[in-house]
Amino acid sequence: MKTAIIKYNAGNIQSVAFALERLGVKPVITDDPEIISKADKVIFPGVGQASTTMNYLRQTKLNELIPTLTQPFLGICLGMQLMCNYSMEGNTPCLGIFDELIQRFPAANKVPHIGWNKLNNCKGPLFKDVTEDSYVYFVHSYFADQSQYSIAESNYIKPFSAALQKNNFFATQFHPERSGKTGEIILKNFIEL
Repeated sequence: MKTAIIKYNAGNIQSVAFALERLGVKPVITDDPEIISKADKVIFPGVGQASTTMNYLRQTKLNELIPTLTQPFLGICLGMQLMCNYSMEGNTPCLGIFDELIQRFPAANKVPHIGWNKLNNCKGPLFKDVTEDSYVYFVHSYFADQSQYSIAESNYIKPFSAALQKNNFFATQFHPERSGKTGEIILKNFIEL
């Protein structure tokens, strides 16, 4: 089984790779559309800025490829946000997989949201064997509202989508690679899809 991690010249790529290696998976880190399209699983990790990352995806034509992929695909943090229609960060048109607007937490509150927070209303194959109120690790200033695509929720200032799913596309606002045993279960569930 070949697992591709999308390279975009930023982010937490190595920590995702190490987390997969602990599960016995040796990923390939690449921005080559041909390798990505032939992978069995694709992970789009994310730490960075929305418009800069989208510019890189456009330069490599990955913005055209990603929405057409049919294998299991997991976006993490910024990766999840860029899978939505539009991000208010840099007023950035995104990939449009999820019909969602990414907005910023209110400036009057402590932003970014950093640290451990509970998951609620978990459903679907990504959360098999994950108990309600499990803690996962977040680092973000932007979020997607709860919606028809929500497969897990959390609360910081207000309730928001902690994870989304549409067909073969899965996404987490939190970082499973930094979320201890719970994150390990989630990554294992994704790899076993």
